[in-house]
Amino acid sequence: REHSAPRLCLLTMAHMTLAPGYVTHLQLLKWVEDVRRTCQPTSVYWVDGSQEEYQRMCDSLVESGTFIKLNQKKRPNSYLARSDPSDVARVESRTFICSALKDDAGPTNNWADPVEMKKTMAELYAGCMQGRTMFVIPFCMGPIGSPLSRFGVQVTDSPYVVVNMRIMARMGREIIDLLGDDGDFLPCLHSVGAPLAPGQKDVPWPCNDTKYICHFPDDPAVMSYGSGYGGNAL
Repeated sequence: REHSAPRLCLLTMAHMTLAPGYVTHLQLLKWVEDVRRTCQPTSVYWVDGSQEEYQRMCDSLVESGTFIKLNQKKRPNSYLARSDPSDVARVESRTFICSALKDDAGPTNNWADPVEMKKTMAELYAGCMQGRTMFVIPFCMGPIGSPLSRFGVQVTDSPYVVVNMRIMARMGREIIDLLGDDGDFLPCLHSVGAPLAPGQKDVPWPCNDTKYICHFPDDPAVMSYGSGYGGNAL
């Protein structure tokens, strides 16, 4: 009986974030729910990492104009994606190390005060996913089972990011299973910064002229806004 309250809290949180029943990590569920409340997406989708899911999302990106399917005889399972001219390789001037001590950012990086930067990002994230799906991507950097590998969870409103994360890292249901109820993970929040009004037509490459790529090493956490380009968004 003494355990009934936390269990009820877990079930309620999972319901709010539309999480699958196999997600039992309360801290993760709370973080995803906090992001959902802030970013206000139309729906939430937890990525399972399957081949069927990957193909379905690639087909959807072809339909939306983000992907162009290449000649399958010459380039099987390959696609062309053209970014917006304003959204290209990582912009050094918009990338910040937000450590408590400025010296910890190193001599070649841009530093920003973490408290002030979090205020800035909170303002940008407010309602930024309206009209879009919020994807939850559990991932592992490095071989699963290696003592040097690290787990993370990225929340994004970009299906382009989802399919590329499957190429760049191990991701999906297996990571959730390994995290269990209380495993450590790096929270990574990303948005293209292009909310959609009801009835508004989307563009093939949504992005925002305002861009931030922020690392918070003392938390640790990663926050990115305004860019859909790989180096800025993954």
